[in-house]
Amino acid sequence: MNIIKKITHILSLVLTMLIAFLSAAGPALGQTRFALEEATITDIQAAILRGETTSTRVVQLYLDRIKAYNGTCVEQPEGILGPITPIKNAGQINALTTVNLRPANRTALGLESRKARSLTDLADDDPAMPDALEVAAQQDAHFASTGQLVGSLHGVVLSIKDQYDTFDMRTTSGMDAPYSNDRPPDDPTFVRRLREAGAIILAKANLGESGTGISRSAFGGVLCNPYDTERSPGSSSGGSGSSVAANLVTCSIGEETGGSILHPSWKNSVAGMAPTQELVSRDGMMGAGWNTRTGPLCRTVEDVARVLDVIAGYDPKDELTALSIGRTPSQPYSTFSHEQRLDGVRIGVVREYMNKELFTQADSESIDIVEREINNLRRLGATIIDPGAGGGLFQSCVDKLSPVYRNKRFTEQFPDLFPADASGTPTADHIPRLVDMFFDPSLVPDGPTVRGLGPTPSAGQRKYMFNRYFRERGDANIRNLTDLINKSTFFTDIRPDAGFVDRKAILQELDSALTLDMANIFQNRFATRQMVLQCMAILELDAVTFPTGNTPAEILGAPREPTVNGRDISAWGVLGQNGFPTMSVPAGFTTQVFDRVRDPEAPGGTRLVGPVPAKLPVGITFLGWPFGEPMLFRIASAYEAATHHRVPPPAFGPLPDEP
Repeated sequence: MNIIKKITHILSLVLTMLIAFLSAAGPALGQTRFALEEATITDIQAAILRGETTSTRVVQLYLDRIKAYNGTCVEQPEGILGPITPIKNAGQINALTTVNLRPANRTALGLESRKARSLTDLADDDPAMPDALEVAAQQDAHFASTGQLVGSLHGVVLSIKDQYDTFDMRTTSGMDAPYSNDRPPDDPTFVRRLREAGAIILAKANLGESGTGISRSAFGGVLCNPYDTERSPGSSSGGSGSSVAANLVTCSIGEETGGSILHPSWKNSVAGMAPTQELVSRDGMMGAGWNTRTGPLCRTVEDVARVLDVIAGYDPKDELTALSIGRTPSQPYSTFSHEQRLDGVRIGVVREYMNKELFTQADSESIDIVEREINNLRRLGATIIDPGAGGGLFQSCVDKLSPVYRNKRFTEQFPDLFPADASGTPTADHIPRLVDMFFDPSLVPDGPTVRGLGPTPSAGQRKYMFNRYFRERGDANIRNLTDLINKSTFFTDIRPDAGFVDRKAILQELDSALTLDMANIFQNRFATRQMVLQCMAILELDAVTFPTGNTPAEILGAPREPTVNGRDISAWGVLGQNGFPTMSVPAGFTTQVFDRVRDPEAPGGTRLVGPVPAKLPVGITFLGWPFGEPMLFRIASAYEAATHHRVPPPAFGPLPDEP
């Protein structure tokens, strides 16, 4: 038994005893009966230990909700690939593409054949591949005979973003791709760890196709937001976030490169963590990249921590995780998720992301809400380090260190100060001026800020990672990126301003790369880390905070909010993708929004309209030191306990007869 299994076994025993004690004491503590809506991991396991429910019953309850709420949520008169029109109050969200049921169980539930575990193995009768109900029955039998939970996630029902392999369910990253076997040969390491801990993998989550920042996929269709079905649930892990928000599962696993965990966490009013990249393995992910992170989304901070306890740690299949050895806490992450006060904790405010003068009306209310929530952190005892309106928390370090750590990329921004010929060869000595800037940062011209530190181009990275994935998968029909492009079906509704871009053209461009050159990514990551870490050290910060995103969920198919001064439609993900753990927690709801519409006479062909009354989720992000997840859980749990901003979407409430 390796060290991870030992720790998991010990945690399981401790949790079983603790939950058993709480269950026995429940009536004396005024404990209510089990309710599925908003159920936490502790709620589920306590009810199982009380004999009030079973794993099978929990799975069936979630399946009933999937049947009721997971249908098509847009009008698509030409089919799943054609033009779409949002439906107001659709009552459906299309969050899950594939459900982990054998054909007979799926048919009995009334789910369409497209939700089948496999479209290349229609019999699906391999006894070594139990479905979710069979796994739950095995857990129930174990509990009935031993009185113990099988592990720390016994009875916990998860969805997995379809960008990640699962050996028992089709995996195509949302693409309509004709694999000879649409099931991968095995589970990724983190999925195997989840199953060993007792998690029941119920479904694959819909996503922005192949992990991109859109709210539709060719196979799964358009995703919708449970708080307003005319709007996006965030991307690319939108199905992960919305399936948790609408209580179709207990938790989900998402993937983040830019803001793909933070984005759906904020827009679905759930808690989500994109951990330090080297903490959780990327094994079994289609198109994994240098900045890819694997992380959990749940409805509570504690549940996020409990899932991270299982999936974190070294995996020889992902060499980056070797950096986590010796850098994880000696006690479980979940032990840091019960904080009530933040006395002595120093939190910086990233004003660079909160300057309303730099953005538009669409940003204003979210910034105001997070401004209010910073005062809640003060009331909890935190020391807030705030550069003030218009200030920059990291600007002094960007000014001092950007010239040296970004060097050539920096000098190319200012050709008047650093002249060069057409080939880029300097025509004067740049070194003296760079030295002067180090000793006198006021000489650095206006321009570089933390908002503009990424992303960076990297020749061949995505083609290399796609082809490496296909080689490992070993499918007979889809052997490389070229096969994927030539044999897949793509949606025909192409409106770039709405995010419905030409996926085939983009993949063809990726496939045209002839070499692998990630020097820009490595330099940018190192430079960004040094600038941010230096300022955090000088200011003695434990963490920093900012809005997870400024512009509320956009209407599906409407023009996308243009990038303004480094702010785009997605979350503020640039720091996380350069090596810092980030966590988004619900911060409240808007009262109104400004939406973007097409107007050929307006600058850029679009304009804002509003305000429009709208109650949409807002998120606050906490960002910490590399491998600083314990501090983030302390801050996030204290904040969550004091504010209770998470509210389930009203249109997706309990079903009749649902406990």
